[in-house]
Amino acid sequence: MSKFQFKQFSLEQDRCGMKIGTDGVLLGAWTPIQINPNSILDIGTGTGIIALMLAQRSSATQIDALEINEDAYEQATDNFENSKWNDRLYCFHAGLDEFVEEPEDEYDLIVSNPPFYTDDFKSETEKRNLARFADMMPFEDLIEAADLLLSKNGIFSVIIPFKEEENFLAIAKKYDLYPLKITRVKGTPTTKIKRSLLAFSRNEIDEFLVDELIIETARHIYTSKYIELTKDFYLKM
Repeated sequence: MSKFQFKQFSLEQDRCGMKIGTDGVLLGAWTPIQINPNSILDIGTGTGIIALMLAQRSSATQIDALEINEDAYEQATDNFENSKWNDRLYCFHAGLDEFVEEPEDEYDLIVSNPPFYTDDFKSETEKRNLARFADMMPFEDLIEAADLLLSKNGIFSVIIPFKEEENFLAIAKKYDLYPLKITRVKGTPTTKIKRSLLAFSRNEIDEFLVDELIIETARHIYTSKYIELTKDFYLKM
């Protein structure tokens, strides 16, 4: 299915290596926006889903997205243009290294659903590799870029595998980025923690919020917490 319909926007995804999945929706819905960001950057936007979700959730006037893969860049651009927020959304066709060479702007909110399969196995299609493998955008490069581009009171928000959480927090600390909120995600009550949603700021706080999100109790029986988080987006929530 190439077209994906949400309550307030739709996306085409036939040209993207990584299709729309739970990770992107979680990050787009979960990312803290209490600072009322005026400018947002989505690093590795893919279909553009997270940028579009944040356009729906916020009143930010500048929402930039970055995508290195040409097909995905073109698709995200089309998805942006076909949305009702097309005057606020812009996609750059560039790698992170190129983008940070001459930073023109600081951003109040930076988000990323980074590629993170670190195994040696590479799939047949390069598109999927680009989207999935961490050697295309190492965590250190991502965090360094966030430090460079984040405004003084800004928030940096990511979703990563839970097994990478400790390592990611340690690298972030080197760049004086400190956890603001951590949510650990499980598929069901009995499965292991699979993902970590992490939000950082430049201000170190003694007690930051750590909680857990369970997606479903049985197949397609979603928890009230997951429904509450995603109901503004999914048609059937």
